[in-house]
Formats: sequence, C-alpha cells, structure tokens
Amino acid sequence: MKPQMSYDDVAWEQSDDISDTWVKRFHNIEVKKAIANFILTHDSGDDPEFSIVGKGSFNIILQMKYTRRATDIRFSQPGAIIFPEEKTRNEIASMRYLSNRTSIPVPSVLHSGTRDESPLGISPFIMMSHIEHSTNMYTALNAPSCPVERRGYLNPHINEEDLWKLYAEQAKILLRLVKPQFNLIGSLVQVDDCTWEIASRPLSMNMNELVRLGTLPRSKLPSPDATFKTTSSYMEALALLNIQHLIHQRNDAVESADDCRRKYIARQLFYKLAKERRLFSARHEHGPFRLWCDDLRPGNILLNDDKRVTGVVDWEFTYAAPVEFSFAPPWWLLIENPDGWSDGIEDWKRIFDQRLKTFLSALRHCENANGLPSELRLSDEMEKSWKTGDFWVVYAVLHSFAFDAIYWLEIDKRYYGPTETGDVSEAWKERVRLLNESQRDEMEKLVVKKLAEMKTRVLAWDPDEYTEEYYQVLKRKRQEEASEQA
Repeated sequence: MKPQMSYDDVAWEQSDDISDTWVKRFHNIEVKKAIANFILTHDSGDDPEFSIVGKGSFNIILQMKYTRRATDIRFSQPGAIIFPEEKTRNEIASMRYLSNRTSIPVPSVLHSGTRDESPLGISPFIMMSHIEHSTNMYTALNAPSCPVERRGYLNPHINEEDLWKLYAEQAKILLRLVKPQFNLIGSLVQVDDCTWEIASRPLSMNMNELVRLGTLPRSKLPSPDATFKTTSSYMEALALLNIQHLIHQRNDAVESADDCRRKYIARQLFYKLAKERRLFSARHEHGPFRLWCDDLRPGNILLNDDKRVTGVVDWEFTYAAPVEFSFAPPWWLLIENPDGWSDGIEDWKRIFDQRLKTFLSALRHCENANGLPSELRLSDEMEKSWKTGDFWVVYAVLHSFAFDAIYWLEIDKRYYGPTETGDVSEAWKERVRLLNESQRDEMEKLVVKKLAEMKTRVLAWDPDEYTEEYYQVLKRKRQEEASEQA
C-alpha cells in the first residue's frame, strides 16, 4: 500500500511551471521600480533600500529597508494559490484581529489590496511591517546535518533543556491563539475598525491543495459564504471532500483496481463515522470554536538571539475551527509530517511520543505561570487527543493526500474493531461488507472509470481566473517560440 495518495503529477507540473515562470518577472528592473515606487507612495523613511526577500510556497516577498525599520510587501503566486483574493482578505482580517484581540506579535498591516489595486496588476498584496529577527524556530530545531534542499526534521541530539525552552515559546503562542471563542466555524470578516465576525467559509490549505494538486473542481468546496454551526456538520463536509477528491483527481489517484477499492472503502467508512457523529464526543458539538491556522509551523515563528519569539508570520488559512483541532498536539513538534517520515509512521509515533512529553511539560508550565482556567488549558486535552487517537482524526481531515495511510493505520480499527488479517493493506477486503449494495455498485463503476483514466494523462484542473489567464498567456508565448524555432 502506498503511504499516501499521490498528487496529480500533470497538475503539479503545470502549477509549478506557472508559479516559477511568474516569479521571474520580478527580476525585471521596470517591475522592481514600479513596486518600489508603490511602497514609497504608501510608506516612507530615511535611506530606502529595495530588495527581493524570497519566494515561499504561496507568496513572494519584497522589502523596502529604511534606517531603523523595514516594510515588506507580499504578493500571492498564481499557480500556487487558487483563491488569491479570498486568501488575502482572510489573512488581513486574521492579522488585524490577532493584533487587536491577542498578544501574539504579528506584523502590522500598512496597506493591502486586490490584484486590480496592485502595482502593474501583479496580484493581491499585503504591505506590512517587517519583524526583526535573528533566526526562526525551524532553524533552531532542525538537525544541523540536514541538507538545505531536503525537508527538515527535529535534531535528534538537541539538548533537552534547549528543546524545553523552544517548546515553551511555541506553547505561549498556542495558548494565546486559543483564547478567542466563536459560535460558528468559518473565516473572519472585518466589519469595522473594532468588529469582526465569522461570515465566510473556513478556507483551508487542504482545500487549496485539493484543487491545485488533486484536480478537485472548485464547485465541490463549501460555497464562499458557507459557515458551520456544529462540529459534526463541518466534519461531514470534510469527509465528503475526500470522497469527491478520489472521484475527481484525473491522474495518479490509484495504482490498480484493488487500490481504488481500498481508497473508496476508507472514504465511505470515514464519511459514515462523520454522518453518525462518532468521530468526536458531543462535548463541543456546538462550540465554542477556536482560531486555527493551518500554516502555523516552526518556519513561521521568528526568534531573536536569545531564542525568544519576536513575531509570527503567514496567517493565511486561519479560521475558527472545531476545538478538537486545537486539542490535537501540533504534529510539527518533529518538523516533519508523520506521512513524510523517512522511517515510517510507526517510528514517527515512537519519537513523537517521547518529544510530546517534553512539550506537555513546557505547556503545563506556561499554563500554571499564567494561572489559566481549565477551559483555556490545552495540556490535558492534548494528552488525551494523542492517547485516544483524536489526533489522527484531525490530521486525516487536514491532510487529504495522507488520508489513506492514516485511516488504515490509525482510524479504522479504533471505530470498526480489529480485522482477521494483520495486514492493513488487506483490511479493506473485510470492510467491504460494511458497504451497502448501492455503494458497492458505485465502487465498481469508479474502478472502471479510474482504470480508463490511467490510459491517458490529461490536465483537468479548475484553477482561479488569474492562474488560468497566466496559463493561457504562457501557453501562447511558448507556441510562438516553437513556431519561430521551426
């Protein structure tokens, strides 16, 4: 059994091609001048010096440095971000809310706008204060022997006291983030200078990736104005997305007929659990819901020379979510995902269990030092989430491409009991009896469809209008170049 569902490689190649080609425009001196002048129109200081900071997974950042401070401007990358305007709006609302209602150090939003309001119509943007820092949590935790081009992992030889202190810095952020409470699941919308409300769908990183790399039609996502009143209704919607993902991913979704059956059964049984409200207890069915950020991870936590947090950046994909998301201990304690761990998920679990004890010790210290009431404490809930397996339920709905490995290894036996076979890759053969006749018929039709799709490789994604526009421009340009060479 493959450890995870592969990305649609045709869509992935196209996405990267568009994003990488788009970024090259920032080397053009006229583009740089336009952006620099744009910054200076809205912000000014002594001895301005303009530079490109770098390209991340979803954005490119440029900076105007002054004598005593600096200003960053960040543009969303077409090809990488499928909902650029919505993502930018959500992040601005989240940053302003966090700045106004919490003590988490976040950049100040100086100016922002849509693609049409950006210099040269580049893309939606945020102009923000630059937070000075010496390093970040990722660098402080990462194994020093890990090559720069490889995915990092927690330094296995890190001093325990140093690790405790770094985990304590992370714990402080999580405790501040969990304080605000909401009665709906969804994204923040700013009403006026001092008022925010949950009024749009909880746009997640996973949703972006399902459309970008899983060729899920955008129409299959919750509507832009959708919010959720209960945890179970939201979990049901996420479980349905995983079924739709399998149906619609055009390439690289399955390896064989049996692989298709295995993936279909896993998704239907998980959806059954969601519909029957069995995934979580009913304790927090109606909230209160807490702020959650999909992209909160070590690389976005900035540190000074003393390894103290100076700021937290990249609040894209922040929304009010079921409190069970916040109760799950952060998977990034080891930096690397469980499904990406080189020695497998079982080894990841073993090491995570050890490091979690250190993290919970630091977390409890922070809770006690601040005299937090029980409803704002996370340590006992995180310990419970890990022991019961709720951690894996949360991880599965937030990481659709890892769903299969997580479901069969960690979720299936918890809810449906052990199987006669000890081989998780064969467990589906026993679980098929849990499907009704209609579902089994649907499964076999899907097998025929997926096997037919394996014979050809077609780009079948549904990107945003800007990505599609840039794709067509790039396509025409390359056709013209090919004609000239011919």
